[in-house]
Formats: sequence, structure tokens, C-alpha cells
Amino acid sequence: MTATTRRFPTTAPDGLIAAVLLSFLATAGLFYVNIMAALVSGLVEGLHFSQRDAGFVASANVYGAALGALISIFFVKRIAWRPAAIALLAALIAVDLLSTLVHQSGPLIGTRFFHGAIGGMLVGIGFSVIARTRVPDRVFGMLLVVQFGLGGLGVMLLPRLVPLFGTPVLFLALALFSAVTLAMVPFLDDYPRAPPHDAKARGGAGIDWFPLSLALAATFLFQAGNMALGAYIIELGRHFGLSIAFMSPTLGIAAWIGAVGSLLVVMFGTRYGRFVPLTIALALTVVGNAVFYWSGSATIYAAANVGTAITWAFVIPYLLGMCAAFDRTGQTAAMAGFCSKMGLATGPLVGGLILGADNYMLLITVSVLVLAASAAAALYPARMLDRTQPRSRAAEQ
Repeated sequence: MTATTRRFPTTAPDGLIAAVLLSFLATAGLFYVNIMAALVSGLVEGLHFSQRDAGFVASANVYGAALGALISIFFVKRIAWRPAAIALLAALIAVDLLSTLVHQSGPLIGTRFFHGAIGGMLVGIGFSVIARTRVPDRVFGMLLVVQFGLGGLGVMLLPRLVPLFGTPVLFLALALFSAVTLAMVPFLDDYPRAPPHDAKARGGAGIDWFPLSLALAATFLFQAGNMALGAYIIELGRHFGLSIAFMSPTLGIAAWIGAVGSLLVVMFGTRYGRFVPLTIALALTVVGNAVFYWSGSATIYAAANVGTAITWAFVIPYLLGMCAAFDRTGQTAAMAGFCSKMGLATGPLVGGLILGADNYMLLITVSVLVLAASAAAALYPARMLDRTQPRSRAAEQ
């Protein structure tokens, strides 16, 4: 910890502790995505929503986040991030508590959309601050470690708590996460905005929009393809006759193991560039999602969840870091946050429409095709950045 003139001691801006605190900050507004399967299942089981209505609630939450992320693109370069983050975290807690009192799908969709908009602005702020660190890819890797680690715990515990305490337990868990994050904010460094000459340091004379557009498209498609299936992963297991007693611990353990993918990003940074790691991991992601065709086998279902959790946790930090690499003001990182949330929102929405009468085979096929398109979009900007920017050392702190 390093002392400053402020009341609280602050972490070293590019250290491991700072990466953890920044990960909580960037996760709080969107943590419900990491327990999305538990949320959808809890609404179906606890409030007797249809699968489609439960999916719409989940999508509304993330579409709201996409709106908030879009708004954040226009202000992240201009505001003092810390007071804004504190205000948004307090608002998130209030809306989560309000959500415990809403039991109809229509009002809950509106409430969660509003919650999402607040959270999206918070995540945009978090991403912009991460972009001001020395190696954003590594911090995004830690972000996924936090998300998969705590998300795994949530998916493991919450489906079993809903029958005992009702659906409100889902929203109380989200409020608790935001409260913990609120307590962390004072201990972060100031992370001042980069001066104009520094902001252009990564991209030469300015932002190269063609490869950035491909990187943003890859981010959107990757999140949409994964979440289209991921939001219904518990219901997929039910369709194939698997029990919740088997699936809850399986999904939780898969998420924890999946955090290994993010730890690899934290360890490697961009030592090996982005093109080679992304090519391998995206290919494995496509194959891993195709394995869900055979979810009637509990062993295959478990293996597919573990494999896709690892690749998801490995790929998305590189995609977000790749987008952030196009400038240091945090604006392109906020754009990446917007595209990520649009993907996360579109996945459950399209998935709910595709499912219809339990059409899980078609859902898996669409997921695989979208992920393949993401891979095609990601490789050119990854290769370009490998050629134009220096690589980081894995051991940098």
C-alpha cells in the first residue's frame, strides 16, 4: 500500500491488489451475468415465470447495462470517476432491494432494465479506469478470475437457496456484492485521465477504426454466442434429465476451474502476443460449445461446462484488452464494455426466442455459428496489434 494525501491509504496503481479491487469495481454493475443461470432458474422455480419471461428479465437487465455503457462512452473522459462510482454503487443497492418486492414479470423487466442502466455506467467507468493501467489485459484477466470465482459460488448456492428463502435471495446477493465493492473504492489510486499525447501513444496519430470495429464485433459476437446457451444451461440439463442436485455443484465447480483461464491471462499478459492465444482458445470455444449436443451424458455435460468456462475466461480478457489498447483515455474500453453488454443481453433474448418448444439442438447450433463468426472477426486486429505494439512481460506487477 502507498500513502497519499487522501484519508485512505491506496494500493499501488499497477499491483495485484489494485487489480483485484478494480475487478470488483468493474464487476459490481454486471455481476448478475455471472449468476445468470441461477437467476433464470430462480425466476422459473420461485416466481413460476415461463422460460421466455425469465429470459426477457435477464435480457432487460443486460440491455439496460448496454444503454448505461453507451452513455458512459461520452462521459468517462470528463468526470471524476470515484464520486461517480460511489453514487452508482449506492443506486445499485437501492434498486436490488426494490427488486425483492416485485413479483410480476412486466414490472420486474422494467426494474431490472433500470438497474442495468446504472450498472452499465458503473462498468463503463470501471473499464475506463482499467484502461489507464499499464497492462489492461492482465487486469481484465483478474476481472474474470473474480467473476468466475464468485459466480461459481453463486451458481452453486443460489438455486438451492431459492426454494428456502424465495427469489429475493438472488437480488440480496447482488446488493451484498455492491456493498462490498463500495467499501473497496476508497482504497484505489486516483488513476488520472491520460494527457492527450499519452492517449495517442498506443494508436499512433489516432484510433484505427477498422481493426477496432472488428475487435468490437468479435467481443459482441463472443458474448452473445456464449450467453445464448449459458443463460439456459440449467434448463438444458433439465431437458436432458439431469437433476439440480447434480447441476448446481457441477456449474459452480466448472466456474471455479474456468478461472484458470483468466489466471493464465494474468500470468502471461501479452508476452506471447494476442493472435496465437486467441486462435487456439477461440477454436476450443467453438468445439466446447458443440459438445453440448451430447448433454444427455452427465459426464459430457460436466466436461463441456468446464471446458467452455476456461475458454470464456481466457478469451474475453484478451478481447477487452485488445479494444482498450486502441487508446488510453478509456473511451475504446468503454466501447468494448458496451459491445460486451449488448452481446450478453442479446444472447438470452435470442436464446429464449429460439427455444420455443425446448428446441435446444437449434440453440446449440446457433451458439456455435456465432462463436465461429467471433473468431473470424478477432484475428485481424489481434495480428495487427501484435505487429505494432510491444509485448508485456508476464512477471510485471
